[in-house]
Amino acid sequence: MANDTTEAARSAAPASPANPASPANPATPEARATPETSATPSGPEAPSAPETSATPSGPEAPSAPETPAGRLPLLALLALATAVFVTSLTETLPAGVLPGMSADLGVGEAAMGQAVTVYALGTALTAVPLAARTAAWRRKRLLLTSVAGFAAANTVTAFSSSYALTMGARFLAGVAAGVAWALLAGYARRIAPPHLQGRAVAVAMTGIPLALSLGVPAGTFLGEAVGWRVAFTAMTVIAVGLLGWIALAVPDLPGEAHGGRAPVARTLKVPGVLPVLAVTFTLVLAHTVLYTYVAAYLGHLGLAGSTGLVLLVFGAASLAGIWFTGRHIDRRLRVLTLAGTILVALAAAVLSVPAGSTALVLTAAALWGFGWGGAPTLLQTAVADAGGEHADTAQTLLVSLWNAAMAAGGIAGGVLLDVLGAGALSWSVLVLLVPVVAIVAGARAHGFPARR
Repeated sequence: MANDTTEAARSAAPASPANPASPANPATPEARATPETSATPSGPEAPSAPETSATPSGPEAPSAPETPAGRLPLLALLALATAVFVTSLTETLPAGVLPGMSADLGVGEAAMGQAVTVYALGTALTAVPLAARTAAWRRKRLLLTSVAGFAAANTVTAFSSSYALTMGARFLAGVAAGVAWALLAGYARRIAPPHLQGRAVAVAMTGIPLALSLGVPAGTFLGEAVGWRVAFTAMTVIAVGLLGWIALAVPDLPGEAHGGRAPVARTLKVPGVLPVLAVTFTLVLAHTVLYTYVAAYLGHLGLAGSTGLVLLVFGAASLAGIWFTGRHIDRRLRVLTLAGTILVALAAAVLSVPAGSTALVLTAAALWGFGWGGAPTLLQTAVADAGGEHADTAQTLLVSLWNAAMAAGGIAGGVLLDVLGAGALSWSVLVLLVPVVAIVAGARAHGFPARR
């Protein structure tokens, strides 16, 4: 699947690029192309110099100094995609090796499951203050620091015999994720030509579905075969290798000249920022409520043995969704956001059908994955466009809300499961997606404009 992703990414590089790709999760563009040239491409000879830093005081730098004009710097973007893969897999790996971890550390599986929640809280609580503190740092230095943080956290997790120490390491990993997610999408935008920025983000975000569709099953298999500690050690090895890749292939870029960021209150007043943030929180909450407990839901349908296959289909469809988003995001952001949300809602509706048909469930998983796959790229791009000169702060707020929604989704899904049963999970997704469609449809002028 990694080879497929690379080939899809290569197809995006020529004159008619089409890159596959998803923080999530969220990140902070350090620079913004003032005119959104993707809507009216200037052609392969378009210079990248017009891209300016996200704050007026920030220094200007060429978008992709080592890359011919009009082409994507694929080696650098794939390094960023690997960083996204590391952050996503580090977050979700405990779910695949939960029994082994809980047995070795002497706690129940419910308590061990909070390793995912602690990670999300580490990101949600520290992304905004750390982004402000590190705004003036050179971008490569900051990226290397965050990846080193993952290496350290996963090493401690692999060798820890203490539940408290393990949870502390997980929190540290979440802090490193907050730094990375506040950086990665903006980094991808800055090193790409202005008319290919959306596609560059899409390539970088391929790490998310790869982590879900390939990384988690592989980590689970490794944990079952040779132990969960080996799985976390493997994550350290990947992070160490990534440090060298970034050092060699990713161009360095300056931080903000004065290291300052707009106050949160001022950023929230920028037209379009609040709608994008509201959509982000609600959409991620809806997704997480069902995804976290998908095994329990499939058991409710009598298909507990199909969990791995369902997740594989979901991950493959997510890759296809990112590829499709990468092709069209620079012209169709609003339509793609509406369509993706509707597809997720349709999937939830199909899953609500009581008949436990494997074919029907796999169809729902494909719709869900295709609709969800491009969501991180779409939302990151939307908040970057809406934020304007305050895009840095807006992106960091998106990072925090994204992870807060993940934590809230895990809690809310657990409550629904205990109180109303697994059948309530899919219906809750449908209820939550109604305001998402309404907000996107209403934010025509700012946030999700009809024309970019």
